[in-house]
Amino acid sequence: MPTEQQVRRSLEEVLIPGTTGSLVKFNLVRRVAVSDGKVDISLASTALNPETQDWLSASVPDVVKRLPGVVDVEITFEEAGCKDINEIGSVIAVMSGKGGVGKSLVAGLAALSLAQRGREVGILDADITGPSIPKMFGITARPVGGETGILPVLSRTGIKIMSTNLLLSREDDAVIWRGPLIGKAITEFWEDVLWGSLDYLIVDLPPGTADAPLTVMQSLPLSGVIIVFSPQQLTAMVVRKAVRMARESMHIPILGVVENMSYLVLPDTGEKLDLFGKSRADEMAKAAGAPLLAQIPVDPELARACDEGDIEHYNFHLTNALADALIEAVEAARMRGGGKERIPVDSRTDYQERTMASEDPR
Repeated sequence: MPTEQQVRRSLEEVLIPGTTGSLVKFNLVRRVAVSDGKVDISLASTALNPETQDWLSASVPDVVKRLPGVVDVEITFEEAGCKDINEIGSVIAVMSGKGGVGKSLVAGLAALSLAQRGREVGILDADITGPSIPKMFGITARPVGGETGILPVLSRTGIKIMSTNLLLSREDDAVIWRGPLIGKAITEFWEDVLWGSLDYLIVDLPPGTADAPLTVMQSLPLSGVIIVFSPQQLTAMVVRKAVRMARESMHIPILGVVENMSYLVLPDTGEKLDLFGKSRADEMAKAAGAPLLAQIPVDPELARACDEGDIEHYNFHLTNALADALIEAVEAARMRGGGKERIPVDSRTDYQERTMASEDPR
């Protein structure tokens, strides 16, 4: 007679049609009971259309009956919303005060580094009008789902990804939306996507401190924020703006800072060249009151991997260090009680008025 654990393990073989993820991967197995050769399995119907449910009703018993001692298998479905099914340990937002500093790249590398350490990871691409995560990961498949939710697309290494680009008929179609509609889309990506069980959800924010980042900070239970910058002199000001928004105005802990395009390694000599000026890593970490998580070099091979949708095969030598630094930063924020409760902002106008009033005139 099989145990409940053995039955659940067998269900890892059952892939949801139209995806590369299993019932277990999406946390849809609600209950398993084994008695006298009969196995009763209750599945959530979340994000599953009627045709998919019918297919599972026929396919799951075939798989479970391979276990010794199983005579009969009964499948039932129970209704549940995505919010009832999703179990997400930590939600990390990646933000920058300005565009062009490689925020999406850092979000992708952060997700990869954590996944390579055996964590279950997802990426919510909240950069609605400038999504680049699917291109970076070489994903072109469209999400599937039903009336009760939508399933994210899995990358080659099993990272769950949701982005507006996956919903467009062509990846180069422009998303011309005003702020409220962008905010609504971000909220739906959080509430109506079946993320399942995740250790970390990485949220790739649009640049700046306007409506979309504000929506994420108000709506999602963020564990903390990573701030991305590059060595140029201009970044000092914009990093401080991002710090002020996250920590002082929204009361969300800053987990750390990442300097992108920090240096270029000359191939002939191995010498490091400060291509965009002297590193400002220590200065920015001090300004943010948070650790420096990584300094990412300018690497033509990394650029090629992103352009070809092959970032998951890029040999990033800082992977382990970045993952360790992130895990440590999240745990430190949790020990301090950060990321759980924060003072709500009543409206965007309220936030903007307080920000303008607190700007340093210098």
